[in-house]
Amino acid sequence: MMALEHDSPAAGHWSRRQYEDLFIATSGDRRSERVAWVAEEEPRASEVLAFLVAHRIDTEWELENIVVAGTVRRQGVGARLLSEFIAHARAERGSGIFLEVRESNQSARAFYRKAGFEETGLRKSYYSNPPEDAIVCGLRLS
Repeated sequence: MMALEHDSPAAGHWSRRQYEDLFIATSGDRRSERVAWVAEEEPRASEVLAFLVAHRIDTEWELENIVVAGTVRRQGVGARLLSEFIAHARAERGSGIFLEVRESNQSARAFYRKAGFEETGLRKSYYSNPPEDAIVCGLRLS
């Protein structure tokens, strides 16, 4: 996951520890949980093509990171992963999903609009390396 994220300049960049923490069991409180899903190449299932990380807080979900390998971008892998996540959030009776995206990342913004997200706000100076504002997007599930 880290190698894939490293090769994607627009992705949220996390530390090794943050990725390792995804796999540590928590208290079991289902009102706050983090999920990580991956799309792997078949039949080897050893190469990660895309991943998605999200965090649930009560009934609302935050899409924290979604990364797709450059070799499979615009082939539906990311859209399928996002669609599966949205279906999961609905099945878990989620009320909505929100995310932040770099203001300059027009392709990601179009990707989220196509999935039904609406741009709802702006977070000034949200990103660093390079510094940039974030567009807040939301999708109502109920």
